[in-house]
Amino acid sequence: MKIFVPKETDPIETRAALDPVSAKKLIGLGAEVVIESGAGERADHHDADYTAVGASITTDRAGTLAAADAVLRVRKPEPAEIARQKSGALHVSFLDPFNESGLIKAFADQGVTAISLEMIPRTTLAQKMDAISSQANLAGYVAVILAASRMKTILPMMMTPAGTISPAKFFIVGIGVAGLQAIATAKRLGARVTAFDVRPEALEQAESLGAKALRIDLGQTGGTEQGYAKELTPEQLEKQRLEQGKVCAQSDVVITTAKVFGRKPPILIKSDVVAGMRPGSLIVDLAAEGGGNVEGIVPGEEVVTPNGVRLIGLANYEGHVATHATQVLAANFANMIEHFWDKEAKAVRINLADDIQKGCVITHGGAVVHERFKTA
Repeated sequence: MKIFVPKETDPIETRAALDPVSAKKLIGLGAEVVIESGAGERADHHDADYTAVGASITTDRAGTLAAADAVLRVRKPEPAEIARQKSGALHVSFLDPFNESGLIKAFADQGVTAISLEMIPRTTLAQKMDAISSQANLAGYVAVILAASRMKTILPMMMTPAGTISPAKFFIVGIGVAGLQAIATAKRLGARVTAFDVRPEALEQAESLGAKALRIDLGQTGGTEQGYAKELTPEQLEKQRLEQGKVCAQSDVVITTAKVFGRKPPILIKSDVVAGMRPGSLIVDLAAEGGGNVEGIVPGEEVVTPNGVRLIGLANYEGHVATHATQVLAANFANMIEHFWDKEAKAVRINLADDIQKGCVITHGGAVVHERFKTA
């Protein structure tokens, strides 16, 4: 099996689908690994690092796409590049399948087997392949570091001869993988942390990391089978916003992490709450790329409101630590391929009866095979 890793074309993307360690692992299985020249440069992996482990380097992107049995990439491809893949080939990347029906149709029409990283089931067996979690973990860390670098105050309490400096107050909204890492990072740096989530079990996890849990009685709430928070009613959202607003007004940094899978992120912090925050305070919106959790957020930018609150709405937070983001993402790719590797055929075996593949294989054999997208 010839596995091709093309260079990412999105200017904000700094990660690569494979690092040299994972490339070596796949070569050890019997795969031929081809890396487009420069694919790992922004993650500090040079062409020579890949050739040192047995991979080959190409500058013929179009020709290698056409010859590859499998293509691994971070971002979804352009339709023109799908058309270059041969029928029966495999494509694995983040695909945003709920919002990309045209892309899914292009894969099916081309006869390409498309696997969406977003759709990897959140089960114990699939944990080693869970790219959403591996990247969210780093995004939560980056959110705190970005906030710390932009604050005009320090995070820990400090006793000085001139008086006591109070610790910074962080408020984390959404206690998933990113939120938990944000809590842990802020606590390690000495901040005082409050956290909120609609799931009681998530609040308990926050408390186990030393955060104060904000408990709001919203009535019936909970999580989905995939581990995400369930969508709230308008009444529940309004009550949540009011209670959160009180904490925001007292916070130096607010970090929102509420990405609702397959839908636009909910607005959790409205402009009136932002207007009530102190000058110099910050909001880091980890859902900004999809529209954001905060009114006034500008995806891809940092803006300062008239009352002096900095709104950070960057995209690809994990890409700020590209070397480690690539390391764990590449491990997710390699673990997936190894898990489904047929030693005799020296290729990935597709079995739609398998629970993991049933969850993440979107197209196969010239058709859309995933139940959730067949009618899209």
